[in-house]
Amino acid sequence: QVQLVESGGGLVQAGGSLRLSCAASGRIVSYYAMVWFRQAPGKEREFVAGISWGGANKHYDDSVKGRFTISRDNAKNTTYLQMNSLKAEDTAIYYCATGLTSWTNRRPNAYDYWGQGTQVTVSS
Repeated sequence: QVQLVESGGGLVQAGGSLRLSCAASGRIVSYYAMVWFRQAPGKEREFVAGISWGGANKHYDDSVKGRFTISRDNAKNTTYLQMNSLKAEDTAIYYCATGLTSWTNRRPNAYDYWGQGTQVTVSS
């Protein structure tokens, strides 16, 4: 089993920044892809960004490309999502997830382990 715990969410004004963290523990497998999803009220969970196990490969949804950066520190078992130039439409619960699949896989059911989520609210 792998446990994931997100942190770093909060309330920020439009144009501001936040950095989310996802700490992994348990049966950690460093070659697993790490990804971030988000879910806004009344909407389906959507892919935000993914990173390969070594960190060299990254994939972003078009809606966040150029504004968000995903990174990981395997020595700390932590994955990050730096979010800049935030918009009201970025408001959602953000989840990290992991599994033995490609970092470009956008299907939520492809991932075996999920965190509890962290709320990000962007005021306009």
